Amino acid sequence: MAIIIVKDYLSKTSGCGVYAGYPNISDRDKWEALPSELSTALVQKGEEALKEPWSELLISDFREFSKSGNRVRFENKYFPRRRKLNNLVMAECVENKGRFVDAILDGLYLILEESTWCLPPHNSYIRDAKQEPMPDVTRPIIDLFDAESGAEVAFCEYLLRPVFEKISPFISTYVNEILDKRIFEPYLNKHFWWMGDGKEPMCNWTPWCTQNVLICALTRPSDYFDEATRRTFLEKAAVSCDYFLDEYGEDGCCNEGAQYYSHAGLCLFGCLELILGATNEAFSGVYSEKLIRNIANYIVKMHVSGDTYINFADCSAHPGRRGAREFLFGKRTADRSLAGFAAGDFCSESMDERLILEEINLFYHVMQAFTYREMTENTDPVIRCEDSWFASTGLMVARDDCYTLAAKAGNNADSHNHNDVGSYTIYKNGRPFVIDLGVGTYTEKTFSDRRYEIWTMQSKYHNLPTFCDDSGKEIMQKPGAEYAAGDVTCNLEGADTCGLSMDIAGAYGDERIRSYRREVSFDKNKSITVRDNYDGDLTAYVSIMTYEEPVYEGGKISVGNLGTIEITGGAVADIEECPVNDERLKISWKHSVYRIVIRIESSDAGVSELIIKFI
Repeated sequence: MAIIIVKDYLSKTSGCGVYAGYPNISDRDKWEALPSELSTALVQKGEEALKEPWSELLISDFREFSKSGNRVRFENKYFPRRRKLNNLVMAECVENKGRFVDAILDGLYLILEESTWCLPPHNSYIRDAKQEPMPDVTRPIIDLFDAESGAEVAFCEYLLRPVFEKISPFISTYVNEILDKRIFEPYLNKHFWWMGDGKEPMCNWTPWCTQNVLICALTRPSDYFDEATRRTFLEKAAVSCDYFLDEYGEDGCCNEGAQYYSHAGLCLFGCLELILGATNEAFSGVYSEKLIRNIANYIVKMHVSGDTYINFADCSAHPGRRGAREFLFGKRTADRSLAGFAAGDFCSESMDERLILEEINLFYHVMQAFTYREMTENTDPVIRCEDSWFASTGLMVARDDCYTLAAKAGNNADSHNHNDVGSYTIYKNGRPFVIDLGVGTYTEKTFSDRRYEIWTMQSKYHNLPTFCDDSGKEIMQKPGAEYAAGDVTCNLEGADTCGLSMDIAGAYGDERIRSYRREVSFDKNKSITVRDNYDGDLTAYVSIMTYEEPVYEGGKISVGNLGTIEITGGAVADIEECPVNDERLKISWKHSVYRIVIRIESSDAGVSELIIKFI
């Protein structure tokens, strides 16, 4: 492990207390001081939740994944239980009249009595191994949602402990027994891949699981664990956080994209906050580290407008709105641009969005509630980001008053990778001009050896060349770290121009493609130009993915009413309509998307040049 940051700052502290960063229901002064409009909305959502039936979760729902690859059937019953419980708990904490308690206990016990909290697609003991068709209740697996469910029942018990004590001590006893079996014993005595070992790459699982284990452990009563055991949780967590940080370049770029920032960078923040809350201010120096500050600020650099962000890999173009976690991360890192950005986004949201109703983590709901007033009263400015070059992933993001451009070099081994070396996206006046589709609904195939049979993950459906031999066989990019861009140069020094150039031939792994030089240049407030120079034996077809329907006429392509595309050195071979039928894709793309196919003209000089200008 090259990076030792969190462990180092932890070593400057001693001991470990319980976490009490937010009040339980008995602290009426704090709960009753919440803004009235927020309290009213929380009680209303609790009342609505009372009318909703509890979902029936069957083992046949769990088994469906192993039979058909469908994970949605199980998840559509699993997650609503947790959302309903959150609404009931928040309403009771605000109102404190007892009218939600019976329903809370129903939901709490339903979750406690589930045979497993692990999702079917995660039900394996070895990373990326075939999932077991049934849960083994004797060997709990701590996956993302085992840890999330543990955090939910733990924080529910923490918030309502005074109420539960008046009813029966057996409620908290049951919660602790299940947490011990499913979280504490496995975490302390077994090794799960996401904990890190310095040999395999980490991803968002590491801070996401670690944060939730800490919520479970640090919210137990002070006499549940001795101080040494609590300290053991912190020490294991610190090592895992450092393994996670070791995956990052100093620029803080999340190679999983803006959507996974919420589960990667922000869960890292959750880990740091929980450790700080259980130790002392000596640990707070971790927030001054450049890497931590860059991880925090990454999301600002990826923003386009509204709820739209630069996306690549499995990331959606609409990854969610900003709130308390980003705001508090900005405050901790003394980053007023991040705090102002988060507060501004939060204030632009509807009340339902502010209530993060889809979120199943109860800890986040409480954090959001107790940061609500400060965010609505925040006066930090919202500042447009400077152009950014993330050398660790080969990503350039540049802006002017009209365009937002992102271009990617890198390799095809990113976490949640799509084969997209050399691709780019363009937004004009905040609207999608040239797009990256993102990913459809997760199925068994998504994380299998057949992943790249899925069309949205193929280079053919990114803004990239596809090659054809004489037999008509298509040659697309291949997955893996060795399939990468070479000779990469990024220039952000000019005030009016910037660009990224690279040779992407190596991403195809075919010796018949000798070189494919791509230069993406940005003439600020005027146009964006993609210049491709190809030397090879195969016929090259370049794809351009658009959201608005393209119309080819008079040598130019009009893309809706958004802009035009001018082509030199090639001819439009096809415009393919790609229907969007997948429910997850529909979140970003409400209608069909389009693939423009341009055949590069051959050259007597041997090197063919295609110039595509976006105006």
